[in-house]
Amino acid sequence: MSQIELINIKKNYMGTEVVKGIDVTINEGEFAVIVGPSGCGKSTLLRMIAGLEDISSGELKIGGKLMNNVSPDQREIAMVFQSYALYPHMTVAENIGFALALKKTDKAEINRRVLEAAKMLELEHLLERKPAALSGGQRQRVAIGRAIVKRPKVILFDEPLSNLDAKLRVQMRTELMRLHREFGSTIVYVTHDQVEAMTMAQKIIVLNNGHVAQMGKPMDLYRDPENTFVAQFIGVPKMNLLRGNLQADVFTLQSGQKLQLDCGYRDGSDLQLGVRPEHLKLELLQPGSGSENNSEHSWTVDVVERLGVESFIHLCNAARDVLVLRLEGDCDLQVDSKVAVRFDCSHCYLFNEAGVRLLPNTAALDLVG
Repeated sequence: MSQIELINIKKNYMGTEVVKGIDVTINEGEFAVIVGPSGCGKSTLLRMIAGLEDISSGELKIGGKLMNNVSPDQREIAMVFQSYALYPHMTVAENIGFALALKKTDKAEINRRVLEAAKMLELEHLLERKPAALSGGQRQRVAIGRAIVKRPKVILFDEPLSNLDAKLRVQMRTELMRLHREFGSTIVYVTHDQVEAMTMAQKIIVLNNGHVAQMGKPMDLYRDPENTFVAQFIGVPKMNLLRGNLQADVFTLQSGQKLQLDCGYRDGSDLQLGVRPEHLKLELLQPGSGSENNSEHSWTVDVVERLGVESFIHLCNAARDVLVLRLEGDCDLQVDSKVAVRFDCSHCYLFNEAGVRLLPNTAALDLVG
């Protein structure tokens, strides 16, 4: 059994609480990703699971057994760090098999398991090389091989792809997902990159300032964020948030633009309307029509990012509201063009002044006027 249970886990550094009561269960064989900005406590949490940091209070259980005071080498855990930490004087084969050699495992068994790991990671032709003769991606695969050769119940990854270029990160994400399918260990993976989290995870745990902001399946977090932090952290580009007031089911933006809400929300001020870039549509306002001078409904194209398969359009208005739209393919919009924006009626969110999502009775939203 390799289920991991974190029960009210806290960590204090010199009187400052940096992990503030984490309650999480990671199921056996699950690929869980802990994601959040720098300083949110994700690496500290991972190191507490590994036994490299003491737990100030709370309980850590692996396979139902309390692990708070169990030494790292007795937890049946392997860890892959951001830095590869390979021994430069050893070959790939010696690096992979080093932990087994320390345990005085039979040499034939070491060779068999090293070769098995090398085949899984496509390193067979590199076994006699030393780290200096390897690329960054190859070194990272050696570090992973050194972890899996021990056949651990749990593998921990601490931002392992941060030092790789963009192409290698995509390749390594694919390899890690394949490795998880073949090997079946419980994986806990820490990253600040929400793209890695969305593409690899079966469960995402979003941390913010030492707390769990939300956890669940990737698309559940994308579709149903519980707060503005998760709404903007999950998704690229991030969710748009527009401030305004709600009265009698009419949401009024700072620009004066009005949106009709027929959802049973309570009236309120300083609320935030959330909408993702793909759920906005625009139409070009023709010069001379008079529409482009209506400050309540007119938006100005500020930046156009053309990425080939899609384009991101950055807009602003007279009230300094900012929107980002996603369009398929290329577009011929020019900077400073005037446009009108239409909101998708079924994909908008409302958050209160504390950033907590408000749940409506229905989900209809249309432009007024």
